[in-house]
Amino acid sequence: MDKRFLRNIPSISESEQELLHGKNVFIAGCGGLGGYICEYLVRAGVGALSVADGDCFEETNFNRQLLSLQSTLGMSKSRAAAERAQQINPDVKLTVFEEFFSIENAEKMLEGADIVIDALDNPSDRILLEEECGKRGLYLVHGAINGWNAQVSVVKPGSSFLKNLYSDFLPSPSSCLCPTPAICAGLQAAEALKILCGRVSSLEGKLLFADLLNMEFEIIEF
Repeated sequence: MDKRFLRNIPSISESEQELLHGKNVFIAGCGGLGGYICEYLVRAGVGALSVADGDCFEETNFNRQLLSLQSTLGMSKSRAAAERAQQINPDVKLTVFEEFFSIENAEKMLEGADIVIDALDNPSDRILLEEECGKRGLYLVHGAINGWNAQVSVVKPGSSFLKNLYSDFLPSPSSCLCPTPAICAGLQAAEALKILCGRVSSLEGKLLFADLLNMEFEIIEF
């Protein structure tokens, strides 16, 4: 076994580690959530990552985005995520899309994916991602952040969970502190790893809400 992943055992079994090596994860968004998710999954031993983001780093990203550095200012976020992943594991297979997820490019972006992770930043794009995953029978791991708050869910293909969740969504001023995306991404990565290993998700059809200011966590069943 690759020494990079020895300390994953026995939290996951050797056979599960081998299973992860053959999996491909699509991450939509490489900013606050996506940068951490990419980091966690490549360190866990996922063998292939497809990353998509049409944005480039700017100074306002420094407070919360792992891949936002002086050296990456002006750089494509998806390209920075791929370069970081290769520094951790040169053997990881990477597909980089320097564009935003849309209905026009959904086919090529989701091709070959075993699971999809939502690291987007608005409800309309999330609902579109959910719909495209449903058409292809793909599980979607949802995450969203605002200030001290985070939410995570696992969306079963065809369930329209996010469409229902955001049906009465009202836009509000958005901010984000550095611990929030790291914690949210960690929870998303944990659920994704369980599904990739063939285990049962703890959050399918449920919404975990985390209030980090008051350290309150609640799981809501839908």
